[in-house]
Amino acid sequence: MDWQDKKILIIGLARSGMAAIRLLRHVGARNITLVEEKAIDNKEVLEEMGVEVCAQSPEVFARDFDIVIKNPGVSPTKDFILDLKERNIPVITEVELAYQIAKPQHYIAITGTNGKTTTTTLVYQILEKAYGNMAHVAGNIGVPLSELVLENRLDENEGHYIALELSNGQLVDIDTFHPDVATIINMTPDHIDFMGGLDAYYQSKTRIYKNMSGNDVFLLNSDDEIVKEYTKKYPPTCTVKRFSLGNENADAYYKKNHIFIEGNEILDITKVTLPGLHNIQNILIAAYACYFAGVSKEDIQDVVYNFKGVAHRIEFVREVNGVKYYNDSKATNTDATITALKSFDKNVILLVGGFEKGLSMEDVIPYLRCVKKVIGFGDAGDRIADDLVGNQKSVVQTLKDAIDYANQIAESGDIVLLSPTTSSFDQYKNFEERGNDFKRIVEEL
Repeated sequence: MDWQDKKILIIGLARSGMAAIRLLRHVGARNITLVEEKAIDNKEVLEEMGVEVCAQSPEVFARDFDIVIKNPGVSPTKDFILDLKERNIPVITEVELAYQIAKPQHYIAITGTNGKTTTTTLVYQILEKAYGNMAHVAGNIGVPLSELVLENRLDENEGHYIALELSNGQLVDIDTFHPDVATIINMTPDHIDFMGGLDAYYQSKTRIYKNMSGNDVFLLNSDDEIVKEYTKKYPPTCTVKRFSLGNENADAYYKKNHIFIEGNEILDITKVTLPGLHNIQNILIAAYACYFAGVSKEDIQDVVYNFKGVAHRIEFVREVNGVKYYNDSKATNTDATITALKSFDKNVILLVGGFEKGLSMEDVIPYLRCVKKVIGFGDAGDRIADDLVGNQKSVVQTLKDAIDYANQIAESGDIVLLSPTTSSFDQYKNFEERGNDFKRIVEEL
């Protein structure tokens, strides 16, 4: 596309919006309008780039634009988004923009409700082992694809390998994006208000394989009933390969501490440090995806056996007097906490609480068999702990209070697990800040 004379609207700045603007300016776009409802610190920089900066208003949205690039944090159900689409103005995300501008690359695209970041990080590290500086990671993991394309001049160079984590917000307005390999790790209820309904959320995930065909490979989780239901409802038109944690009839599967791919033993899980069956699934997916990217068994093994996990996702922090501390601050919903609890057999001291989202704890209760004590903290700590264990709970004010109390009651062999079940906004800016605080406090014990 010739971007020079296009009238372009950017909705929402943040890092992805700025990356889109910089990439557009790089390819010659001159007529860019940004609407942002929050205060902008670098407004002068944007204006020096020739960007018209506006507040969100009906007058701006009523203008004629050739294309709209929507921040993934903007709900697709907003009236102004629906109105733009009704006027046949294309609305895309920053990922789609970057894909259109870049020359052909090898994309491994990963989505799902949980496990995306761990799997994407592992895919990237395996690709980096095999392809060096031709390997990259981007997307929902924190680096906008537009930023990656600009910094590595992927508008001029082709054939790079990109591990791409995609959220539903990035997928909902995909148009031409076409990965070589893709998967939906799992699907559980989330982002219902943002998407306008659970069906819309699940359907958005299927857009990851919308443009795949022929020898492109979609990795289907044959253990996940919702994934199977929606891939049946919206069938992939490319090659489908199935993976499973128990079914030996799948194309890739896990059996007796080993992962098999296309009939060959690839990995010995006894050599892996990550806890939990869910991480075995993440490893299986990453290994299978990289198998189709042409990576050798030896490179896959070397990376997997040395992989320590991702920060804030059941991250081992430290052992103190025989007590192991794990940071799972990313567990901002109940399904993520269930995943963490399934990683341990016994002796868990569970720290829960944070911002009150009103989430029911009913689904978590059956997985408390490994838990010996629940400690609630923060605004929602009392309610969450009470819903989980009633009068067997302990409740404190802050995360530090929770760690200090856990340290007092813990015995050798115990696990202290921060897996809050909810977001952090009562006391922290985000889950990263909460997790970093957890690690700092534990290091000072």
